[in-house]
Amino acid sequence: MHLVHGKTTLLNCISTIDRVTSGNIIINGKDITKLKGNNLNKFRREELGFIFQDFNLLDTLTAYENIALALTIQKVKPKEIDLKVKEIAEKLDITDILKKYPYQISGGQKQRIASARAIVTNPKLVLADEPTGALDSKSARKLLENFEYLNKKLNATILMVTHDAFTASYADRILFIKDGKIFNEIIKGNSSRKDFFEKIIEVVTLLGGELNDVI
Repeated sequence: MHLVHGKTTLLNCISTIDRVTSGNIIINGKDITKLKGNNLNKFRREELGFIFQDFNLLDTLTAYENIALALTIQKVKPKEIDLKVKEIAEKLDITDILKKYPYQISGGQKQRIASARAIVTNPKLVLADEPTGALDSKSARKLLENFEYLNKKLNATILMVTHDAFTASYADRILFIKDGKIFNEIIKGNSSRKDFFEKIIEVVTLLGGELNDVI
């Protein structure tokens, strides 16, 4: 699991929402800046999961339908969709709100629905922009444990932007970006999460400020 402190623009370029003005983005040996038409759609549909900061849920669909939509686009059979949606809902503790619409649920619940939608397809790459921002500590822990499962068991890469040291401590590698350049890097290695958390705080102190100051 990789972690970047920096601008949302970086995630937008990797997710192909924004076009790069120069340079290349290589994913699985493929230059995604050169993908067009069907190949680009296929990459977005089958290899990518994106958890947006503002959730991007569709207001006219229930929580269940929002999550199921990603699978419907992939033409997964209805029975399998039902199974997968219920399974991920249980993992993220959102089973009781599946029939509700976005306007009926809290910010934290919306975040969990958006997260479920992003990871229900078992993507190879999950891009997460402040994914724990609207969550309480219990929900945040659940989501981060799910990321760990995706990363370790399903070999998915998680690229996450966060300013929260607790969230950061779940990563294996952290890149600090300042003024558009990699300023520092720390790797978890065999450290415990507690030790890694302390290492993060040390780097932040060294930089002379809060994580919010690291861009």
